[in-house]
Amino acid sequence: MVDQKVINYKRIERAIFFINENFQDQPSLEEIAKSVRMSPYHFQRVFSEWAGVSPKKFMQYISLSYAKNLLMEPKSLLDVAHETGLSGPSRLHDLFVNIEGMTPGEFKKGGGNLRINFSTSDSPFGKIIIASTGKGICHLFFYENKAKAISSLKAKFPNAHYQNKSDHFQQSALSIFDQDWRHLDNIKLHLAGTPFQLKVWESLLKIPFGQVSSYGDLASDIGSPNSSRAVGTAIGRNPIAYIIPCHRVIQSTGRIGGYMWGCTKKSAIIGWEASRKK
Repeated sequence: MVDQKVINYKRIERAIFFINENFQDQPSLEEIAKSVRMSPYHFQRVFSEWAGVSPKKFMQYISLSYAKNLLMEPKSLLDVAHETGLSGPSRLHDLFVNIEGMTPGEFKKGGGNLRINFSTSDSPFGKIIIASTGKGICHLFFYENKAKAISSLKAKFPNAHYQNKSDHFQQSALSIFDQDWRHLDNIKLHLAGTPFQLKVWESLLKIPFGQVSSYGDLASDIGSPNSSRAVGTAIGRNPIAYIIPCHRVIQSTGRIGGYMWGCTKKSAIIGWEASRKK
C-alpha cells in the first residue's frame, strides 16, 4: 500500500517544479493546482499541511529574489548564527556534528571490519535510506527505488557486514525532520573523507536553518577563498543528505545550483526550512 504522505509529496514536488519554471509569471493558485491535477481547494490544504504556509507564501521563499536578499545582507556567518540564538562558542559547538574519521585500515578493506545497520524511512521530501556503524551515521540518501538504494549503500563498503535494522543513532538522526534544527542534541556521524572534504562538510554545518550561503562564502570560511570549484566537488560527495546541509549552498548569482537529488528537491527543502524559520 502506498503511503499517502509519499503521494502528497510527489504532488508537491511537481508543483514546486512548476513554480520554479514559472515564478517570473507569478502563477495563481488555480494554475499551480491545475499543473498537478488537483482542485485549488484540495491543493491549498495539502500544500499548507506540508509546508506550513500557503502556496503563494511558499513561492516567495523559493524565488530567486529570496536567495539574493539573503546573500545581499552584510552579515557574516557568525553574525547570522548569533541572530539565531547561538550566543557563544559553546552553544555553536552544540550544533556541530562530531565527525570521526574512518581509519585508513577500515577504508582500505572496503569496510571489512565494519558492522552497518540500515533502514528506510519517510521524510518531508520523500523516502530515505539511512545507515550507521558503531560510531554513528555513515550514509543518508533520498531514493526512488529501494533495491537500488540498498545496492548503492553496499557498493560503498562491499566487505562490511550489513543488517536491516534501526538503531539509536538512526532514530536520533531522523528526529531532525520533526524538531527545530537549533535544538537538536548532537548527532554522531562516522565519515570517510579527505581532510579537505571534512573541512567543507564541517563548514556546511555553520549555515543556520532557513538560511543559504554561496560556494564562495564556504571557500572563504575554510580559508581557501580561491577554491570554490573544489568546494563544490566536496559538497557533491557529501554522504549525509540534509543533516550535513549541502542544500543550503547556492550560486553567488542567487540561482539554486546543482544538487544530487535535483534542483526541485533542493528548492523544496530551502522553502520548507524558510517557512519554518523562527
